[in-house]
Amino acid sequence: MMVAVRSADRMPPTTAVKVLGAGTAACVADLITFPLDTAKVRLQIQGESKSSGSLRYKGVFGTISTMVRTEGARSLYSGLVAGLQRQMSFASVRIGLYDSMKQVYTRGSDNAGMGARLLAGCTTGGLAVAVAQPTDVVKVRFQAQVRLPGAGAAAQRYSGTFDAYRTIAREEGLRGLWRGCLPNITRNAIVNCSELVTYDLIKELILKRKLMTDNMPCHFTAAFAAGFCTTIVASPVDVVKTRYMNSAPGRYRGATNCAITMLMKEGPQAFYKGFVPSFLRLGSWNIVMFVSYEQIKRGMMKAHQSWQLPV
Repeated sequence: MMVAVRSADRMPPTTAVKVLGAGTAACVADLITFPLDTAKVRLQIQGESKSSGSLRYKGVFGTISTMVRTEGARSLYSGLVAGLQRQMSFASVRIGLYDSMKQVYTRGSDNAGMGARLLAGCTTGGLAVAVAQPTDVVKVRFQAQVRLPGAGAAAQRYSGTFDAYRTIAREEGLRGLWRGCLPNITRNAIVNCSELVTYDLIKELILKRKLMTDNMPCHFTAAFAAGFCTTIVASPVDVVKTRYMNSAPGRYRGATNCAITMLMKEGPQAFYKGFVPSFLRLGSWNIVMFVSYEQIKRGMMKAHQSWQLPV
């Protein structure tokens, strides 16, 4: 994605192609990996309440199995609409504008150093959160919502995606839709730097050393490494973000208080709750997204060349 590969028969993708391609590829990745993300959220919020003596969910596949058995298979895709809305707005900015932001920090140079890459990742990650935070809040609320058969609509927190936006804004104010914005900015600065910069560097290294050509095996390898690095770095912030965004008003004084409360009550291991589903999800999500993104960009540019229309 990030490395400029110039050839006589391949035009470099335009910014518009990158933005649209990133949003579309992220939606494809979300459709495929959403059950893993839902399982991750359930495992992360487990432990907030100590009213039950035993843990409801055990492991990623145990969580998925329990949800299907007790709530039905549809529960695995609870919050999907908000998730797709999030990716279309979120990934378009944080991934689609990454190369453009690198150009800003290098003043148009193609030789971007580590500092410029990190700054570009932090900037687009922060901008994306500012745009898409409400969709993330609604997605997490739906994923955390337990849907028991026969419980009826009254037992559910929200009846639908747009009802969730309205209800949160009415009951918690507009600030409720941006709940957890600060930890999410922190998380996405970390995620962007680890995900995009890792992919960028590994792909560049593979191509420079001619270990692979700029095709699917290269994209797969770089994407897998990016997912692994991102999970290790971002998991603690991700758990705090999920807990805080899903909490009732007044439960925590802020994201820092949420993190301290978790540490005091559950120990440091709480920050890596849901690590396996996080890695399964981020690893598979990165692979699907980056491979799709590269193919979508190439397809759009080929169509552009054949149609000879501005993109």
